[in-house]
Amino acid sequence: MISSVTPEMTLPPELESDWTALRSRWQAGPLSEWLHVLPEQFSIGLSETRYGDLPRWRQALASLPAITVDDVRLDAGRVGFSGTVPADTKAALQAALMGLHPWRKGPFDLCGVHIDTEWRSDWKWDRLADAIAPLAGRRVLDVGCGNGYHCWRMLGADAAEVIGIDPTPLFVLQFKALQHYLQQPGIHVLPMTLEAMPDHLPVFDTVFSMGVLYHRRDPMEHLVGLKHKLMPGGQLVLETLVVEGDDDALLEPNGRYARMGNVWKLPSPGLAARWLKQAGFQEIRIIDVGATSLEEQRRTAWMTFHSLEEFLDPNDLSLTIEGFPAPRRAILTAHRP
Repeated sequence: MISSVTPEMTLPPELESDWTALRSRWQAGPLSEWLHVLPEQFSIGLSETRYGDLPRWRQALASLPAITVDDVRLDAGRVGFSGTVPADTKAALQAALMGLHPWRKGPFDLCGVHIDTEWRSDWKWDRLADAIAPLAGRRVLDVGCGNGYHCWRMLGADAAEVIGIDPTPLFVLQFKALQHYLQQPGIHVLPMTLEAMPDHLPVFDTVFSMGVLYHRRDPMEHLVGLKHKLMPGGQLVLETLVVEGDDDALLEPNGRYARMGNVWKLPSPGLAARWLKQAGFQEIRIIDVGATSLEEQRRTAWMTFHSLEEFLDPNDLSLTIEGFPAPRRAILTAHRP
């Protein structure tokens, strides 16, 4: 029996359409197990008692103007849509979207409103897109997806279904702002962590975990959790902070790195590959390693807080402000046997 929504478990209005769509698609298949707990997870994930800024973000979402969407773009660097709108409508659109500041992942372009996000997430996509198994027809999970930028790119690569999860309510509402106009079926960003999902749910053809591993005290637990979401033969795409060195090199910054909190372990690419093998993955490949540049992560009008430049030693950009090696990231792929 599929969980019903009780008065004590009122769904957040932003997620009512997600619940309807997911219940319709999943109730007769292996994902029905997740449906039992989704209403409660939705209510917790977008609870105004837990997140005091939610009313302000909801007001921004409600103020999005009506626009006729002409051309949807999911397979371009700037995800978004085109259309002809009066200047006052364009100004209202920009003001509503700015009410969801800060925008970290992107970029997006909505009727000429260019959301110049902190991260050039399109560059990361370009580095991995040709090195992973084709996403066409696949069911995909994106863990720690932020506002869903890469989820849109996955859908643009013809994935059959894309589920993004992220515990940050602002990012969920940023995704909803895009979906308000794009109206694409088969894509959802849900307010939760990997740990909130059922432990064993091996139903996804591809699982992405990008920018999450170093936030876990126990990286092996995270990797095993990812494996348990993959079908046999499914592919993991893992992106994480790394350090230079041999296969035993490991930096443990004790919780703080480049002014980021909750950062625990930065392996060398070789050690990350070894962790994947220990977690039970096969066909492990390191497909990209590189330093994060000041052009890829920076402060913009759409993210006005400190960014990478302030996180580095002003006298030596090869070091973080704490004296650790500056950020480098690796992308690895692996398969569940």
